[in-house]
Amino acid sequence: MKFTLKDYQDEAVKDVLTNLKKARKRWHEDDDKHAFSLTATTGAGKTVMAAAVFEALFFGDDDYDFEPDPGAVVIWFSDDPSLNEQSRWRLNEASDKLNVSNLVTVESTFSREKFDAGKIYFLNTQKLSKKSLLVRGHDPDDPGVETDDRQMRLMPDMRSHTIWDTIQNTIEDPDLTLYLVLDEAHRGMRERVTGTKTIVANLINGNGSVSGIPVVWGISATVQRFNDAIKEMRGHAILPAVIVDPVKVQESGLLKDTINLDVPDETGDFSTVLLRRGTGKLREISEAWEEYAGQQDDADTVLPLMVLQVPNSPDHNEIGRWLKTIFDAWLDLPHNRVANVFGEHKTENFGGYPAPYIAPERVQESKWVRILVAKDAISTGWDCPRAEVMVSFRAATDRTHITQLLGRMVRTPLARRIPGNERLNAVDCILPHFNKKSVEAVVTALMTGGDTGEELPGRRVLINTNEMKPNQAIPEEVWDKLLSLPSQTLPKRQARPVKRLTALAHELAADVLLPDAGKIAHREMHKVLDGAQIRYAEEIKKARDSVLTVEGKTVKADVDTGAMSFNDFIETADYAVIEDAYKRAGRVITPDLARTYSEYLASKAPDDDDPEEALIDAHTDVAAIGLVIDIKDYLESEAEKLSNLWLNEHRVAIKGLSDERQDIYREIREMSAEPLDVDLARPKTWLQPTTIREHDGIEVALPLFEKHLLCDDKGLFPEHFNAWEEKILQAELDRGDNVAWYRNPARASQDSLGITYEDDADTKIVRPDFVLFARLDDGNIVADIVDPHGHYLADALPKLKGLARYAEANGEIYRRVDAVTEVNGTYRLLDLKEKKVRDAVFSATSAKALYESDVALDYVV
Repeated sequence: MKFTLKDYQDEAVKDVLTNLKKARKRWHEDDDKHAFSLTATTGAGKTVMAAAVFEALFFGDDDYDFEPDPGAVVIWFSDDPSLNEQSRWRLNEASDKLNVSNLVTVESTFSREKFDAGKIYFLNTQKLSKKSLLVRGHDPDDPGVETDDRQMRLMPDMRSHTIWDTIQNTIEDPDLTLYLVLDEAHRGMRERVTGTKTIVANLINGNGSVSGIPVVWGISATVQRFNDAIKEMRGHAILPAVIVDPVKVQESGLLKDTINLDVPDETGDFSTVLLRRGTGKLREISEAWEEYAGQQDDADTVLPLMVLQVPNSPDHNEIGRWLKTIFDAWLDLPHNRVANVFGEHKTENFGGYPAPYIAPERVQESKWVRILVAKDAISTGWDCPRAEVMVSFRAATDRTHITQLLGRMVRTPLARRIPGNERLNAVDCILPHFNKKSVEAVVTALMTGGDTGEELPGRRVLINTNEMKPNQAIPEEVWDKLLSLPSQTLPKRQARPVKRLTALAHELAADVLLPDAGKIAHREMHKVLDGAQIRYAEEIKKARDSVLTVEGKTVKADVDTGAMSFNDFIETADYAVIEDAYKRAGRVITPDLARTYSEYLASKAPDDDDPEEALIDAHTDVAAIGLVIDIKDYLESEAEKLSNLWLNEHRVAIKGLSDERQDIYREIREMSAEPLDVDLARPKTWLQPTTIREHDGIEVALPLFEKHLLCDDKGLFPEHFNAWEEKILQAELDRGDNVAWYRNPARASQDSLGITYEDDADTKIVRPDFVLFARLDDGNIVADIVDPHGHYLADALPKLKGLARYAEANGEIYRRVDAVTEVNGTYRLLDLKEKKVRDAVFSATSAKALYESDVALDYVV
């Protein structure tokens, strides 16, 4: 793969391959057909995951312990040719093993007896319609098919096989396995007419003389319709669904954190005013990206565009007036930066402004496009990360189309979160024809991900926001203190320490922080394996003997009596057996380390030894090492230690690199099996709502607070708290030594202080509400954590235990680490810097009981 998979992508790929392996085995052994689904929210990288699956399916993958299927044939199916073309391009972009010869678009001229193994064939609904040349002749009652003198059917273009024949022949070939991948699987599953199967249903379950496809994999953000349809068809057994956690997707940085919705405060026609506002946002975000590129010394600047969404029957002259408003508001924007994605597929003239047609999948790479005029044809299967502003002239009743299109705009342009800069992690939507009441449905839809309907933690949809900048009144030493606080990240569920060390060495060498880091890493691991050969000499000798011998039984049957006898036999292993064991060891210690250690061992052989024999002998040693489980644990422990040592040694130098390079090291740090401390990023720009809608529909201005690290141009910070959280904050701000405070972001951004905790054997992150800063009498700045949290909540006790462990490890960094709640009308706190309090927390079974006990103190507000 050209891309490093995110943790959740890695887990999903492993689960998909497990299903495919089971389905393939049961098909060839029992003729059983199977289906399953992959559910992932929009922007999760479903095509990237599919590319990793196909690489393993065709070529095998040691990391997933997956053997290749030499007879694998994949049909990638959707209802849109352009969507197929985009998927084909993405698969090629993501994979370093799949090439154009593996990725075949089935055209109308296609004619083969059966599909070839090792290829992905792209088909769409139109190619299987009754009028398609690929299908004509399959139906014996088709009146459109000509016959010869003997009344034998003549296929179109004299072809010998229809596409259905090709599919059936592939299914019947015992050496092949046909896999069907349904892209956007929720579409095309419903019957158009009662009793009439859709093309997709025919493809899955069979059509006349054509059998159903053995293995079906449905991919979508909303696959409930697919799952229900598969159950109704009853032709396929259903394997466990692969569900990607939307929380992990949002935390990954692949999706924008904030969606800003601007709507009028009053009724009336505000089209021109709000369009000018949208143009201003486009100009501002363009300048912000240019400034960021300059800071990062990056020549590839993100060039944002505006999606101008118009009604389905637009007035071209009115669109021309809207374009004139844009160009008047941004005089430096050239007029030839407009394109359209209308279904007519032609150049449109909007009141004198020509706009050529562009295919939706080409918009992202066509950087000359800055204004994209669209209807609703690009609401599915298309995305454009640099589309960062949308002005929609759709009516309020078209909120579904608006929501769908916004869903295509949530990917981050650089596939990562920009540290501390919410402006660059957001998308703006201007809705001139909406009011705040009608926009609520849009907000609800955008806050949910996948089939569950649950909110995406970390995503915010804000209405009429205000931008917060660093507070100039805050001393620099406060910022220094904030950035010195240790934050934590979630551990990697499938950590591979040796692979992590190799990846780290590669990056350190690339940044010239540790020249020849790769050679050094392998040299150190060779020393570890040398030590293991001494430490586990007896176990390795037994393992080596097992590698060099093949044991079996000879069965003798007496024809007359029917009696059978079994005799054991032992044979010396040949080269193929040794190499197979060596490759299995490579999966344990990584293929790369297996190779270099074998070469290292062979180099130590006497000069008069045959080099080839020396290498075989070394492969035998490595194969034996791979069979000793304790060596794997020992090796991984030492690799983890070396990785952490290098990360700490080069921490300061890494912080001096660009954000992109720092993000790579952050991902390597997070590959650890244990939670590791990470540095906080300095917040530069936040977006905050200024009002809140009460249950009665009345808009209320949010309270404003002083001394926050980020603020508006008046030095104030708007925020919404419940009554007792606000009281606690005000009490802290009223302390005489307080100089600043920080509303710790609740989302997984680099400027958010995270602390790990265990909940039902799962590691999670708590993000304390308040970090406060005070100046002591000696002039030094100290930091306090104050976390108000309801004791009645299910996660109250696990979070308390996580905070207590954090305070135990980092107590000297903070003056206070206080957990506060309201019990029976009284505010109570747990001082987690006190050992007796922490001990009580560690042994507690009830959060409420803790706050009511003697270890808690009254908190005065």
